[in-house]
Amino acid sequence: MNYHIAVCDDSTADRQYIRNLLTEWAALVGHSVVIYEFSSAEQFMFEYEDKQDYDILLLDIEMGEMDGVTLAKKIRQVNEMVQIVFITGYSDYIAEGYEVAALHYLMKPVKQEKLFEVLHRAAEKVQKNEQCLTLENGGELMRIPLYQIRYVDVQHNYVTVHAKEEVTVKKTLGDIEDSLDERFFRVGRSAIVNLSCISRVTKTDIVLQDGTLVPLPRGAYEKVNRAIINMK
Repeated sequence: MNYHIAVCDDSTADRQYIRNLLTEWAALVGHSVVIYEFSSAEQFMFEYEDKQDYDILLLDIEMGEMDGVTLAKKIRQVNEMVQIVFITGYSDYIAEGYEVAALHYLMKPVKQEKLFEVLHRAAEKVQKNEQCLTLENGGELMRIPLYQIRYVDVQHNYVTVHAKEEVTVKKTLGDIEDSLDERFFRVGRSAIVNLSCISRVTKTDIVLQDGTLVPLPRGAYEKVNRAIINMK
């Protein structure tokens, strides 16, 4: 695999140290990496307007006028899938990381073993996000990234995939289920839900993060909750 990784840190020495570790990690696991270095959040944002295909971002938190958390919030407005890892000398910012779905916090000085562990997780997530569901609809072949699929439901002989756009095709729910991965859970005979999109589960419904209610069949409450726990 080839990964594009950006390191944003106002310390030249810290950037070089992280670059060396990234090179060691890539050689160890057999990946190819292209590393980009930025000395400020402002410099990163200027370049980001033209290049938005980074897979992993390593962001220092304590930087000049714009800190790493503010930078991450701006990035999340346009890119929900890039893997963000914060690097900091303080633990005060950890709660704010939840707002931008940060993968992890690394405390300075960054330990090789810990960074490698986080990079392994980030790489796995990037690979998952590249998986797609391929459907033929009206003579057109469509590839829908799995991470965009919130849920799938069926009516009669037609299945609707609810992603950024809704796509309805003549298939069975089982046909779709065979093309999905462990992020998805079949809820009875009528729906499949993306476990990562669930906000909460009641005795009667699954509530998705966008407010959608997916009816919960009798006896499925415990199974859905167990699936959510096992996924994490």
